Amino acid sequence: MIKFIRNLPINHKLLLILLFSSITSLLFAGLLLIVLEISEFQKNTRDDLSILAQIVGNRSTAALMFEDRDLANENLAVFNNLPDVQAACFYDAQDAVFAQLQKNGDQEWTCPVSVKAEETRFEDTHLHVVQPIVVDAAEVGAIYIHADLTLAYWRKVQFIGLIFLVLAGVSILTFLMSTPLLKLISSPIKKLVDKVKKISETQDYSLRAVKVNDDELGVLVDAFNGLIATVSAQNQALTRAKDRYLALYDDNPTMVFNLKVDGRILSVNRTGARHLGLSVDEVQGCSIFDFIHRDDLPIMHDLVECCLTRPLLIYKQELRQICNNGKIIWVRATARLVENEYQQNSLLLVGEDITEARLLSESIAYQASHDALTGLANRSEFDSYIKQAVALAYADNSEHVLCYLDLDQFKVVNDTCGHLAGDELLRQLGELLRTHTRKQDFVARLGGDEFGVLMINCSLNEAFLACENLRDLVKDFRFVWEDRSFTLGVSIGISAINGSSGNAVNLLKEADSACYMAKDNGRNRVHVFRPDDEELAMRQGEMQWVEKIQQGLEQNRFCLYGQPIVSITHHEEGMHFETLVRYQDDKGGIIPPGAFLPAAERYNLAPSLDRWVISHLFEWIATKPGFIDELSLCSVNLSGLSMSDETMLAFISEQFSKWAIPAHKICFEVTETAAIANLSHATKFIKQLKERGCLFSLDDFGSGLSSFAYLKNLSVDFIKIDGLFVKDMLNDKVDLAMVKSINEVGHVMGKKTIAEFVENEQIFNLLNVLGVDYAQGYGIGKPVPLDELKLIKPFAVALK
Repeated sequence: MIKFIRNLPINHKLLLILLFSSITSLLFAGLLLIVLEISEFQKNTRDDLSILAQIVGNRSTAALMFEDRDLANENLAVFNNLPDVQAACFYDAQDAVFAQLQKNGDQEWTCPVSVKAEETRFEDTHLHVVQPIVVDAAEVGAIYIHADLTLAYWRKVQFIGLIFLVLAGVSILTFLMSTPLLKLISSPIKKLVDKVKKISETQDYSLRAVKVNDDELGVLVDAFNGLIATVSAQNQALTRAKDRYLALYDDNPTMVFNLKVDGRILSVNRTGARHLGLSVDEVQGCSIFDFIHRDDLPIMHDLVECCLTRPLLIYKQELRQICNNGKIIWVRATARLVENEYQQNSLLLVGEDITEARLLSESIAYQASHDALTGLANRSEFDSYIKQAVALAYADNSEHVLCYLDLDQFKVVNDTCGHLAGDELLRQLGELLRTHTRKQDFVARLGGDEFGVLMINCSLNEAFLACENLRDLVKDFRFVWEDRSFTLGVSIGISAINGSSGNAVNLLKEADSACYMAKDNGRNRVHVFRPDDEELAMRQGEMQWVEKIQQGLEQNRFCLYGQPIVSITHHEEGMHFETLVRYQDDKGGIIPPGAFLPAAERYNLAPSLDRWVISHLFEWIATKPGFIDELSLCSVNLSGLSMSDETMLAFISEQFSKWAIPAHKICFEVTETAAIANLSHATKFIKQLKERGCLFSLDDFGSGLSSFAYLKNLSVDFIKIDGLFVKDMLNDKVDLAMVKSINEVGHVMGKKTIAEFVENEQIFNLLNVLGVDYAQGYGIGKPVPLDELKLIKPFAVALK
């Protein structure tokens, strides 16, 4: 096929190319049109129905919350105006159909029983839209829409077909109209071929080909005629070469100088003279040093000296050049020593105007050290100034102060008015700080809503007063955005810089810690870092534990302990214990949880620690031969953060499946305060795990202010009476009354009770009289490694 086409005349080849390109373009255009139209139709339909579902859902929050089905059906009536919508349904928070709208068509569509696992999707020509209805971050229901797009698709196909027919007609018309134009190409080629044959046959080189058009074929004709007139063409080429050389020299965009060794200008191109604002004649004979900035004269002299000393090398330097009108430009000069035909040395100096690049570089350097929003110095520049202040303090024993400022309630402005308002607030506050600090002080934006102030040659007392003044300025500042007005506060941490200070990193940590303490103590206050500050020491201790906890999770430095729980009244129960976690240091020492759990809670590491405990506990139970048969119940503590972690439920389910642990033998313990603080999350969390078969225990019950009021909302199986009441119940009538009331209320609600801190036989016997179900404490058994756990019978308990 290719061979056949190769031997065809050029006219036929051009026709084939035109035909092939037309058909190919038509096919690709049609295919692309179909794909784009269908995808755009699907996207627009899905987006329109999703937005409409969101609007109707937002309007129906009241109907769902107050179970007003009439209002819900009235809101659904909006879909009667959409012919493609076949069904629309509301679902309540329990995923049950609350209200529905169904249209009678060829096929009657009904609402799904559940849309919990449903999502917005296309199914053939049908579109299913699911939109959750959310109020205050809680999902109160969902709206489901089913649309049959068969007729819409058919209309779209008809439209695409019409477009395709139009494209085909245009392509055919284009082909027919383009065919005569091919002769414009084939005819000059045929004439040129005929002329070549004639010259070859007659050897008459005076003949010339006729130029028809000024296109590529015309160039080919000119080249052919040029070959015939060789001598004339060579002379013309030499003339053009000279003209090009002159143009290359004079019109070169760079400045070209030829200098004597003393700096006098022998010649200059037009570009060089134009940059200097003079003519070529005016420049010639002048000294190059007359046009160099006086501060850069030593650089220029060194450049000339280097060229003379080492003539084979090329030297480059950046310097400032003064023009005739006084304008200063930056020039990148490249110079070397050259020798002319008379063996005379001269300097060739080529200069490139880099003023814009230099200014851009300076601008970039400024941006690299300054905050783009406020114009203040940024974190990197602030760090370098702190280092300078530390070095100065070491050198002359001077005293400086580092201040760390964190805005209070800044998030309110961002969330209420948007980020544009937040940015404007930061700009205004940055200017406020800059104008109300001393000239020698250094102000920077450290990131987000955090600022830093470095007070040079300032005592700690002076800095404290200055920070109080800044705090009052921020407190009295009113930020107005549109029709709203906001007041803010600022928490300030202060750290002294003197001859005994640490490095810049430690100083920032100190000021940051002091700022945290200012926030913890009520915000909008100033806190000075002092090495003997117990609160700061505790905070820094917690921060040091963060790295240890992360390291412990990675290297399995944690170990599991168990403390027995015994039944006071029933003797036939198996092993019942609470799982506890310990940390093993580098020397093998066991560290109790009170040292690291506060840090884990504060810095959001508690969920990771809970995952470690659950996975290793389940693995230990599953790999301990016969242990599951002896086990009655194993309690596992969960933090409040874990109950708010959306991935925790999936993780726990995965561990149950992986290790085949019977769910009814696992009891998850949550503290009363954590459960109340995350009541909605806790209720959902407990419900889903109880459906799997797990049990739940409410730990430290009675420590909250509204314990009984919240108890009826928490579906727990056990109540652990706070040990603070149990341990003194023999001597304190109030504690005894608390234990008795908690036990009675728990039993009325169908929950079993566990007493903590059972330390002696008298407490155990009194709990038995009160009817408490279980006991736990050092009198029953101390926490031991899981491998050392033993089955304890109530009648054999060695109470001390």
